[in-house]
Amino acid sequence: MRKIELPEREGWRAKAEELGFTFADMHGEPYWEESSAYEFSLEEIETGIEDPCTELHSMAREAVAEILASEELMARLAIPEEHRDLVADSWKRAEPEIYGRFDLAWDGTGPAKMLEYNADTPTSLYESASFQWSWLEDQIAAGVLPEDADQFNGIHEALVERFRGLFPPNTDLHFTAMGGNPEDYATVECMAWAAREAGMGAHYSDLEKIAVSTKGQFLDAEDRVIGTLFKLYPWEDLLREDFSRHLVTSGCLMLEPAWKAVVSNKGLLPVLWRMYAGHPNLLPAFFEDEIAGGAPEARRAADALGRGHVTKPLFSREGAAIRIVENGVETEASPEGGYGAHPKIVQAYHPLPEFGGFRPVLGAWIVGEACVGLGVREDRGRITQDLSRFKPHYIR
Repeated sequence: MRKIELPEREGWRAKAEELGFTFADMHGEPYWEESSAYEFSLEEIETGIEDPCTELHSMAREAVAEILASEELMARLAIPEEHRDLVADSWKRAEPEIYGRFDLAWDGTGPAKMLEYNADTPTSLYESASFQWSWLEDQIAAGVLPEDADQFNGIHEALVERFRGLFPPNTDLHFTAMGGNPEDYATVECMAWAAREAGMGAHYSDLEKIAVSTKGQFLDAEDRVIGTLFKLYPWEDLLREDFSRHLVTSGCLMLEPAWKAVVSNKGLLPVLWRMYAGHPNLLPAFFEDEIAGGAPEARRAADALGRGHVTKPLFSREGAAIRIVENGVETEASPEGGYGAHPKIVQAYHPLPEFGGFRPVLGAWIVGEACVGLGVREDRGRITQDLSRFKPHYIR
């Protein structure tokens, strides 16, 4: 794993604009940044990222069963009591999942460490699945990269096959996100693009335009009944809104399913550590009150947590409300962003590697139950936040 300086493509911003990548620059800063790229060997990809993340996903599914069988764990993960049956029943019915993204700390040596699992509403899908692939093709054509250069990027193809395997041809699928957010819309459109290629009907409505019929069914902006809905809106918010009382009566299949509420929750991290303590790709993690209460498991990890630990709310987005503590001293913290009051977990601190003053986080994409691609974001700080830069990668 290396960071290599490369010439930017001439006119790439015009190409981004033409393709609808309108957020390549955000708030006066580059989001997509291609003056350098991360280079990996095929072995690094296969043994360091692909195989471990496929295994981590399998472990996460085992943890779902553990959590849903325990009222104590459901409460710890702050699943609203009135919706616990909804979440559990979606798992019992084997409601299908589409995708997720593991965030990893890794420098190409030793095992990659799982920082968290964005298993409900991960973004950066378009730039991972599409725009960085066009970058690879352009750079090969320009002679900047050799003809045999490759990329860990089967994301779009895997999404097409996932939709094709789940739904009969011509099934109408609906897609929704909050209106006015180009990044969210790009993620949803990337999903809809794959669904159309799989032979599905794909219809989009802004989330705020979805209505409820007199029969309790969900209706899109054109008053069509929604039978299957991919929603780029987190379960932790949806389950706390009045709209949630219609979820059972609507007869609508939700993508991602309700059981993803316990996988996208950072409470998954201590549950995984309980079940698989010492696994090479996991970091010691505990619920905050276990640390305060001196739980036996926490005492056994006291040395690791004492040298450095990170506190994270059960629910937070874009690196909000995260604190890094080293040797008892807080060394970095991110703005709370409205998440500071949530219950927290404590995870052993594993520093991100540094390449040229930037620290990358590797985003390993899961489609179905397999790891199928990679996206890299980097930040000058040690907490990856919403204005972190997206970097292309290649395999050589």
